[in-house]
Amino acid sequence: MNPSQANPAQNVHGGVIMKMIDEAAYIAASRHTHKNCVTASVDRIDFLSPVYIGNVVMAKASINYTGETSMEVGVRVDAEDLESGEMTHVSSAYLTFVALGKEGTPTKNPPIKPENEEEKRRYNEAQERRAKRKKLIKKKKGE
Repeated sequence: MNPSQANPAQNVHGGVIMKMIDEAAYIAASRHTHKNCVTASVDRIDFLSPVYIGNVVMAKASINYTGETSMEVGVRVDAEDLESGEMTHVSSAYLTFVALGKEGTPTKNPPIKPENEEEKRRYNEAQERRAKRKKLIKKKKGE
């Protein structure tokens, strides 16, 4: 992280981390679908630890669940202090992405097949979050 990405106290702006999260999620979604993908929603972003100038920041994204046209992407952000080598969990987020066809409209996703216990856990938890999202959207629409 560079000084231009931080405030005078040397803390990296949350918006810089949010952008990294969105970019990592986009890459994961696009690699999965081989299509242009767009962010449909962000459930929440929790900032657990500060990031400082000079830290190396890594974002790891995975597809947790795919529906017909949308998918949930989970992103974990860690920072490494290069002087001490200490790794810190900085942030986690869940984003919903939609793959777009050539006409710019939502298109079908290839399904994911959870294989190990970790992937199955993430898939099941993502299904629960998806149901909550759908319920909230219905409520907001007044249905």
